[in-house]
Order: sequence, then C-alpha cells, then structure tokens
Amino acid sequence: MSHWLLLGRPLGNNFRDTGEGHCLSGTRARELCLIGTRARELCLPGHECRALGIGAGKRACAPADGLRPRTAPQGPTAGRNYTERVRIRLDIAYDGTHFRGWARQPDLRTVQGTVEGALERILGGTASLVVAGRTDAGVHATGQVAHVDLAANQVARLRRSRVGVAGAADRHPGAPTAAPDATVPASAPDPTAATLPPDLTVPASAPDPTAATLPSDLTVPASAPDPGLAAAAARLAARVRGVVGSYSDVAVHHSSVAPEGFDARFSAVWRRYSYRISDTVTGYDPLERHRTTTVRAALDEQAMDAAARSLIGLHDFAAYCKPREMATTIRTLLEFDWRRDAEGVLVANVKADAFCHSMVRALVGACVAVGQGRLDVDDVRDIRDEGLRTSDFTVIAARGLTLTEVGYPSDELLARRAEQTRARRDLE
Repeated sequence: MSHWLLLGRPLGNNFRDTGEGHCLSGTRARELCLIGTRARELCLPGHECRALGIGAGKRACAPADGLRPRTAPQGPTAGRNYTERVRIRLDIAYDGTHFRGWARQPDLRTVQGTVEGALERILGGTASLVVAGRTDAGVHATGQVAHVDLAANQVARLRRSRVGVAGAADRHPGAPTAAPDATVPASAPDPTAATLPPDLTVPASAPDPTAATLPSDLTVPASAPDPGLAAAAARLAARVRGVVGSYSDVAVHHSSVAPEGFDARFSAVWRRYSYRISDTVTGYDPLERHRTTTVRAALDEQAMDAAARSLIGLHDFAAYCKPREMATTIRTLLEFDWRRDAEGVLVANVKADAFCHSMVRALVGACVAVGQGRLDVDDVRDIRDEGLRTSDFTVIAARGLTLTEVGYPSDELLARRAEQTRARRDLE
C-alpha cells in the first residue's frame, strides 16, 4: 500500500496547499495524503515525501528507510490524536449530610468516591479527581470545583457519547453499550465530503478517513479549538447525573474542557464559605435542619460581625486550625462578616485565599462565643495573635457550613498562579 501526497492544487474549501500533508485513508488500495489540519501536517512516522515522476505535482509518502510503507490504524477507535490527554473541569454541588467528607476513604461513602465511580462507569479506566477544597464530613457545597485528567482511551469514549444513547447505557449497568468498533450510520453525512479533491470520491464502505491516519506521535495543541470535544465534555455533567440518580445528594452541574494551565486546587485564588445559624430570635425550621446549626440563645449579630471583621488580613491562624504536619497555617482572610437574612437566620460570609483544617468552623465558633457574651470582641484577635489553641470557644458543628464559590484568575494567569500556590507561604 502506498501513500500519496497531492501538492500544488486546492483541496476543498477547508484546506490550502501548505507543502505538507498527512496521510488520509482513501480508496483503491492506497492511502491518499491531503493538505491541512489544525495540527502540524505530517506524513506517517518514518516516512518522507518523494517525487515519483508519476505526474506533475505528485509525490509519494514513502518510508525513509526504504522499507514497506506502514499503514495507519483503521476504524473509528483510531482517533486523530493517539496520545491525546484532556483535563476536564467539573463544577459540583452536594449535601454533605450522609458523606464522610470529600476525600476518598476505603469502605466509606465520600463525595470523591461517588463522583469518581460515576466517571469510571462512563469512561472506563481510572478517574482521579483533584479538588479546590476538601470538605469535612457533613459539610455541603454549592460551588465546589474539581478537575480530572482523561487518558486517550477515555477521551475516545467521551467523544463517542450521545445524549439519550450513551447516557442510558451509563445509567443502567446491564444495558448494551456501543461496541468499541461501532461505525457511523450510513445515513450520517460523509465527514470527508468537504475536504477531498473534486475528482475523488470515497465509497460509503471505506473507513472513516479523518479518524484513522494521523501519526501516533502527533498531538493537537491545547489552544486549538475542538468543538466536538467541547460538546462531548459539556454532556459529561448530564451523564454523571444519570449515573448517580435524579434525587442524589451529589450533582455535577457543569463540565468543560479546562483551559491550559488550569489546576482546580492550585490555580484557585480564593474560596468562599457560608455558615448558617438559627438562634432563639429565628426559631427552628425542620426543612433547613441539614444546613443550619441551632444555637439555643439570642445571639448579638453586631458583636459577632465586629469580631469577624477584626480578624481580616494576612496572619498566622494556627489558633484556629487543626494542626497538620508540614502544613502552613498562614492565610489571608479576605472577607469575614455576619448578617441576618430575610428569615432572620444568621449567615456568615467567609472568604480567604485558602483555609486550613477546621479553620472556618473554629472562626465561627469563636464568633458565636462573642455573640453569647462569653468572649469580648477583642478576645478573638488576641487568641489569633497568641497562636495557641484554646478551650475558650468550641469548634462549631459541620452541618451549617457550605462551600459556595471558588475564584480563579484569567486563563493566561492560571499556570503562574498554580506555581505560586505550590510554594510554601511565609509571613511577609
């Protein structure tokens, strides 16, 4: 089988003569080399274009070592990019009541384990999530962000997805799934029709020419747009919801191809939490019991707000963090305030570049002690500055805490932010 490169002629509206070509499955027992793709145009690995003297402007994609030409893999599973790896961003919400936290743990139900299990059922292989903020048992989220890196075979399965077809198979483990070598129905439009020379036709029985023949070491630049992949990634959120169930306590609201340099954890510039408390002023609402903590006292929200605001800034919050070996407790608290909502529920807004273990719940617990009159407004700042854990207040329950939002810089700054965050933080 030979590989032909046609040079010096227009090849349809989508291509132009660049002097380079990539091998494309053709007909009549040979490979036809056409011009133009998003990526760099090349012949098969180990081949070079040679003039064959068979007509003006024609060359052969022949083996450089004089051996027999190699044929590219055939069939729909032979994708245009055999080493393609893709990072997917997932925006996740969950009710943490019946989860043992975010992080995967053996024999325990966790958010990470549940979402990864759904992804593995859909895409095969192994899925490993990296998350913006690892929440404790009982903590909720409406704006959690994670990413997952897909291997080439998982990307191929993602691309083949169709709403209402693959989704149904995902949802029912016993349902038939599309075979790896399934072909496009005959009624589907010919994907090569717009790109072949006017005098060349491809029989309907021919293999998919656009999917079979790029060199194995060719990758598409991350910056190159790929509408097909973007659409398949967007459908992944619905497919996960189909696996976990309609009334699940976890949902993926949005899925997308992550920008270059994106890291869900290290690219984040801030996280925002809210904490809800009902006191004797508010009363008890049983419908809100899973996301609201009850305090049997009338709390002074103005004193709580003053105490919260006094803690804002770059500080060592060791007194408000559960210690972890080799983990810094230096954080920049960007916002911390209290208000009552329309129903009278006390709501804390807490925003920082990052939080150490149990930090938000400890800060809220200290403010509750102020609201009860057990601590003065200045005491919470003094406790912070002393840097020692104390029994003057109680770390409050997890149920009222929700991760609501994660902030990221513009796309061009994502990689730089990740590098900065990985560096150990020190007081300036």
